[in-house]
Amino acid sequence: MELSNVAAEPMAANDYAQDPDAVPSRYPLKVGDIDVLVVSDGVLSLPGPMLGHNADPAIRTAWFEEKFLPSDELEWALNVIVVQSGDRTILIDAGMGAAFPELPRAGRTIQRLEAAGIDLTTVTDVVITHLHMDHIGGLLIPGVKARLRGDLRIHVAEAEVKFWASPDFSQVSMPTGFPDALRQTASRFLEEYRSQLHTFKESHEVAPGVLVTRIGGHTPGHSVVRLASRGERLTFAGDAVFPVGFDHPEWYNGFDHYPEEAARVRVALLQELAANREALVATHLSFPAVCHVAIDGNVFRWVPGPWEY
Repeated sequence: MELSNVAAEPMAANDYAQDPDAVPSRYPLKVGDIDVLVVSDGVLSLPGPMLGHNADPAIRTAWFEEKFLPSDELEWALNVIVVQSGDRTILIDAGMGAAFPELPRAGRTIQRLEAAGIDLTTVTDVVITHLHMDHIGGLLIPGVKARLRGDLRIHVAEAEVKFWASPDFSQVSMPTGFPDALRQTASRFLEEYRSQLHTFKESHEVAPGVLVTRIGGHTPGHSVVRLASRGERLTFAGDAVFPVGFDHPEWYNGFDHYPEEAARVRVALLQELAANREALVATHLSFPAVCHVAIDGNVFRWVPGPWEY
């Protein structure tokens, strides 16, 4: 075959942007006998300083420059995962949904599940790490609830449900409009799905090898999901870890409701992951987000996992 005959009419750059297969949006892997699919919900463009609003601005800007990133605006990745353990199909978080047209590049979870051949009727459980809108909005898309199983179980920490009855925004650093949007979305979610909620106090085994554990900090009920099978382990950390958290775990994220506690939780979690060498996936790490944690002197190091073909 002559190379001159291949792709004689190449796609223009803007055509690639419109091609759903041009940018990878799902990534499968295994944790022992547990099947895992990382799914990209898209990206959010948010102010860069939100990644460390308690940091010296000059030091924060230098961090962005070292990472070849603009310091004024950062594209925050959004990831969810689907877990198959035994006869349970578990969706962990649900993405942004469709209620925010001003955030047009987020909210892709449901359509990408469909593209992956995952019928919503096969989902037996949903685990919600916390009730921020970019983690629950996908379940609020019109028509989605009607397609879910009547016996669907939605697992969320009891402390999280209590928090959103009267949420505290006194220590956050969010763009204008976000607190109201977060309140309204959480309230709507609890109203629509309360009868299907299965709350837990500290931890709960959703399926064999799938343990959800409340760690708090980001929100009082913020939880992580630990997968373990045949000696292999992976943690889905939700919003406990952001990209800057490896180099500067002491920096406060603008969406942390209790930033001092969130920093303490983040350091403890990263220390644990570095010690036991298990894999990590988090909501806002660049897709596919699968990585490991190493300790480099006084800071942590993000070690991306090799792409599995």
